[in-house]
Amino acid sequence: MKKLFQLLEETLRQGQDAVLVTIIASSGSTPRGTGARMLVTSAGRIGGTIGGGAVEYYSEEAALEVLAEKDSRTEHYSLKKNEVQDLGMICGGDVDVYFQFLSAAEPQNTALMQHIEALYQTGEEFWIINELSAGAQGSMSVYAQTGGLVGQPVPDAVIESLGEKAKQFEAGGRIFYCEKMMKSGRVYIFGGGHVSQALVPVLKSVDFRCVVLEDRKEFSRPELFPGAEEVLLIENSHIADYVDIGASDYVCIMTRGHKDDLEVQAQVLHTQAYYIGVIGSRHKKAGVFEKLRGMGFTDADLDRITTPIGLSIGAETPAEIAVSIAGQLIERRAQKDER
Repeated sequence: MKKLFQLLEETLRQGQDAVLVTIIASSGSTPRGTGARMLVTSAGRIGGTIGGGAVEYYSEEAALEVLAEKDSRTEHYSLKKNEVQDLGMICGGDVDVYFQFLSAAEPQNTALMQHIEALYQTGEEFWIINELSAGAQGSMSVYAQTGGLVGQPVPDAVIESLGEKAKQFEAGGRIFYCEKMMKSGRVYIFGGGHVSQALVPVLKSVDFRCVVLEDRKEFSRPELFPGAEEVLLIENSHIADYVDIGASDYVCIMTRGHKDDLEVQAQVLHTQAYYIGVIGSRHKKAGVFEKLRGMGFTDADLDRITTPIGLSIGAETPAEIAVSIAGQLIERRAQKDER
């Protein structure tokens, strides 16, 4: 999504009007869920996707109309099977699509895109707020805890309602669509071996922020981990000296061996980490858990640890294991967003 907003900022800076197309509600079996976006100019779709197929085709046509009319609007598409008015999709469901017209002649639009890009750079979580009310003319705002609200004013009740899940909200007779864009929480990866090196780019591609921690200098070189937010050379016995793991964070433990894995697990269990995954076999799990119990950890503590880490897909190579871990983290992230 970061690249889409960068493209939008560049498009506006070049003097081209644009339409940001967003799925703001979906139900049933639709191609893409709430929050999917694409960018349309007079040249057609230039970035992003809302799922392809008939919905995307008709949405692109509608976006070109919005460009000509210079007026934002919302369209509802029904994807019910066996109906004459169906859009030709195999799956059934309903989807609401918001078409936001953004004029290149209005400097505040470019400035807002630059602000969004800066928030992505800092890694701070933020929300995009669109007003959907009739006559709102594509009103858009951005809220972050550090900088507050930037863009069009919105009622305080909207800010107070912001949460993990995208939603529509009514306040003062006005309708708003609010969506969290930068998820809180980092993935702390202990160990810089081949699996970690394969894992970081995969996680980065699905919007996880990765920090790699390694106690060997030769495995803590930043160039081994393209896309990592940070690579730290640490002592495994004192991880709190280097990072502060919070309740929104994920931990993946894959150090050089059992002893170091155990040492890190014992410390991580004293944090509020949302997810703790450890590489290794079920045989290794039994031995490590026995030692952790000997340190005073309870079964409830040990239930927080996922080991072997990753989804059970028969992964063997570092690349395959990385995919299985990424899949599990995506699953856990989705579960957290549903809370």
